[in-house]
Order: sequence, then C-alpha cells, then structure tokens
Amino acid sequence: MIAIVDYDAGNIMSVQKACAYLGYQYVLTRDRKQILEADHVILPGVGAFADAMEKLHSYELTDTLSEAGRRGIPLLGICLGLQLLFQGSDESLDMGEKKDVPGLGLLEGRIHRFDDLEGTLKVPHMGWNNLSFPRPGRLFEGIPEDVYVYFVHSYYLKAASPEIVTATSEYGTRFDASIEQDNIFACQFHPEKSGRWGLKILENFLNV
Repeated sequence: MIAIVDYDAGNIMSVQKACAYLGYQYVLTRDRKQILEADHVILPGVGAFADAMEKLHSYELTDTLSEAGRRGIPLLGICLGLQLLFQGSDESLDMGEKKDVPGLGLLEGRIHRFDDLEGTLKVPHMGWNNLSFPRPGRLFEGIPEDVYVYFVHSYYLKAASPEIVTATSEYGTRFDASIEQDNIFACQFHPEKSGRWGLKILENFLNV
C-alpha cells in the first residue's frame, strides 16, 4: 500500500491518478499508523514552504515522516515535497517571515530562489526541461539521458553533498533536480505530469 501524505497541499489529485493508472493501491492519509505501515510513502506538494511546514506541524506529521525515514520506508518527495525534506528555504525569508523556517531536515541542503540577474528569466520556472544524470539513480533505471520532464517552481535545491544528486537540470543556473539517499528519494519536477517517462520514474520508485 502507498501512503500519499495529505497535508492540504496542492497537486495531490494528479499523484493519486498516476498511482491508480500504474495499478497500485494507495491511501490518502495523515494518519501516523497508516504512514508507518505503508510500503511506500509519497510527499507531494505545490505551494509555499513556510505554510507547508506549518501544516505538517499542525497535523503532527513532522515526527511521522522522520520516523518513516529512519525505518527505511521508501519515501518520495515531489516538487515542494522535495524542498521540505531539506534544512530550510530562502522562500520563508522572502515571504516576510521574521526568522528562517526549518524544513524536515531529513537531508542536508538548502532551497534557493532563481535570480533573474539580466531580467530575462521568467520565474516561476514552468514547463519542460531535460535532465542530466551525474550518477546512477534507481529512479532513472531505463530512462534515457536528456529526457524531458515537467517543472513548476520558483526555488531550487542546492544539496550539501553532490553524492546524493542523481539528476540535474538548467534554468539560468544548473540545479539539483533529483536526489537519492538510502530510502529517501525526491524530484523537483513532477513525474506524475511528465508523460510516459515520468510514469516510468514513478513506477521505478514504487518498485524499490
């Protein structure tokens, strides 16, 4: 059973539909027991970092997700879900928060805003971009180099260690587009909106 974490974030419906299309059973839940008994956990999300962390705290999901990570349950963060797995984001400060809002801290790294230094970069980054694979990753088994996937984001990841980065892309700067560390996986792009190759990436995760 797949546990799709329900914390009032956007884009959950498309993840549900993708799992159903691939023939997997899932439950949309914020229940600790269901999450910790799941075979796989997906943390989706579209929205603001600070608001999302507030929701995770209010639903008492922060400890649950940390426990899932420690137990070795395969965990996939998608888009904002990727960002929440890390230590913090410039977005919380950009949005007028008086102090930095910590992320879940399951992985080391920080989320940065795209800088439009020449006035030509449209933010958010929205659309199809290709991926490069600096090292092998289980999500990308059977996926060709330079495959195009769908992004919607204004902030990007810079992981503390390049050793966990399995895919990068470029939009004004080269950024970390996917990571893998033990049982924790994450994609800045939306595999559930990225056509057949995106569904293959999601299926690869569900077969871990």
